[in-house]
Amino acid sequence: MKQPLRKLAVPILALPRATKRFVALSVDLGLCVLTVWLAFYLRLGEFVTLSGSASWAVWGAICIAVPIFIVSGLYRAIFRYSGWPALLAVARAVGTYGLLYASVFAAIGVAGVPRTVGIIQPILLLLFVGASRAMARVWLGDQYLSILKQASRTKVLIYGAGSAGRQLAAAMTNSHEMQVVGFLDDDERLHGRVLNGQPIYNPADLDTLATTLNINDVLLAMPALSRKRRNEILGQIRSAHVAVRTLPSVTDLAQGKVSISDLRDLDIDDLLGRDPVAPNHVLLEKNISGKVVLVTGAGGSIGSELCRQIQILGPKKLLLIEQSEFALYAIHQELEEKQFERRGGVVPLLASVQDEQRMNEIMSTWRPDTVYHAAAYKHVPLVEHNPVEGIKNNVFGTLRAAQAAVRNGVADFVLISTDKAVRPTNIMGASKRMAEMLLQALAITASGTKFTMVRFGNVLGSSGSVVPRFRQQIRDGGPITLTHPEITRYFMTIPEAAQLVIQAGAMARGGDVFVLDMGQPVKIIDLARRMIELSGLELRDEDNPDGDIAIEITGLRPGEKLYEELLIGDSPEPTTHPRIMKAHEDFLAWPALEQRLLALQAALEINDVVVVRAILQALVSGYEPSGGIVDWVHRAQSAEAG
Repeated sequence: MKQPLRKLAVPILALPRATKRFVALSVDLGLCVLTVWLAFYLRLGEFVTLSGSASWAVWGAICIAVPIFIVSGLYRAIFRYSGWPALLAVARAVGTYGLLYASVFAAIGVAGVPRTVGIIQPILLLLFVGASRAMARVWLGDQYLSILKQASRTKVLIYGAGSAGRQLAAAMTNSHEMQVVGFLDDDERLHGRVLNGQPIYNPADLDTLATTLNINDVLLAMPALSRKRRNEILGQIRSAHVAVRTLPSVTDLAQGKVSISDLRDLDIDDLLGRDPVAPNHVLLEKNISGKVVLVTGAGGSIGSELCRQIQILGPKKLLLIEQSEFALYAIHQELEEKQFERRGGVVPLLASVQDEQRMNEIMSTWRPDTVYHAAAYKHVPLVEHNPVEGIKNNVFGTLRAAQAAVRNGVADFVLISTDKAVRPTNIMGASKRMAEMLLQALAITASGTKFTMVRFGNVLGSSGSVVPRFRQQIRDGGPITLTHPEITRYFMTIPEAAQLVIQAGAMARGGDVFVLDMGQPVKIIDLARRMIELSGLELRDEDNPDGDIAIEITGLRPGEKLYEELLIGDSPEPTTHPRIMKAHEDFLAWPALEQRLLALQAALEINDVVVVRAILQALVSGYEPSGGIVDWVHRAQSAEAG
């Protein structure tokens, strides 16, 4: 019964307002006739024909009611919004009507019309007119809200008319947020056909469809798609200015039934990441399975992902070293939730890698087989403003951890390095190259421990990365802040980087500097534009002043480079893994380097930043500071002296 009433409500709501008023007036006229007839029945106990003298009661009701109802504004009200004020207006109008009607037919009297009809009929009319308004409010009002809700749903097209697309459309049938209005598919044989009641369109027509169908989102329902093909599709979609959401890979979906909860916003790694190379499980397990593994900086972006990957490989015990209490708590809780405790144990250890005694104490207690040294200060401007602490942590923290590893018989020590170590223009990059150099030197003098360095560029979504910052700026309505229009960076997904680090460490012979294949460098301004467009927004610039999000150039920050490099020398040596190369980098022998490190440590202790920079320039090949000293303490002291 409800469904036919709902269907009937739709054409009524679509009528012009004048027609609706005429319908309401006609209903009230009918109620006048009906209530007179019922009043006669209640008075006489039998139904009478409203003719002859009885017709005077009908015409009297109509002639008195219509002018009063019109003047009282009963036909200006919108019935679907009727509430108590509208019902009170009905009561006042019918009350006025009742006084006049009763005066004529009860007080004065009309031949052939019982006087009590003049009292009963207004009471019935009040009940019937009030009930009609209330019914209209419930029936039309609820249906109108339902129509509005349906109209306000985001209209989407599903890209992919295969199994995943069909399942997704079925799951969205009762969605209160999104309304599927069709499919897109590359198969020309399907264009113009109908699938589950929805038409299948040519993706080439998306620009037109986005306007004519008012499309807000395109949902990619092709989980088995290669990243290369996905990038091609995204390139086609960009010009339509619609937001893109996607399903995870088939592996992530576990080939189960697709649901709306599987949809996720398109992440930038869908654009920049490559199809991953299947990992070599022999290399992955070599230094981890059944062994005691220690990760420094375990709460950071790379460190935490290393812990996740290591956990899967079944170590005997996993030691987490982190100086941030919250970061250590977060990764420890995550690993505990995955029930890692039952398979060997995870030990969260608050510690600074600069604390020689603490590092020695930890390693002598658990005797780790493998150490992944991810602890470092990596934010370029922050380290540039706080150079002493950056060097203490990145250089001497690495040295203390490496020396503790040698003392306690660690078999493999892997340093997580950075492309910023190559011909650096900042303290952070120079300090990481120093860390590489001291491990290269220790690899020759220290017996029993293989030291390895793995160098790569930016990882997507890491703390301090441009990607999460751009995403938040887009959510906030912009502008996106960019330091320079020509700045470029290498990018890699965090899981891929972590897997390659583990595999590179397993290939080490001692003193190796491995370089990960980062693909092609990405221009950051192009990345910003793609993120804006794939959020369904438009770039605001001189050519499009009415766009949504602007890009604001702020200028290079202290120590920041326009371009990053991965190699100091030339001709990297290939390895058995297609994404891992081996570099040949010059370094100082340990006796000579040790003396320089002592001089560097002495300068750090008195915060002599001028001497510190001079020592780094003498030690690190290609280090050319991009600007003056911006250390906060040094500048404040210089200002006071001046």
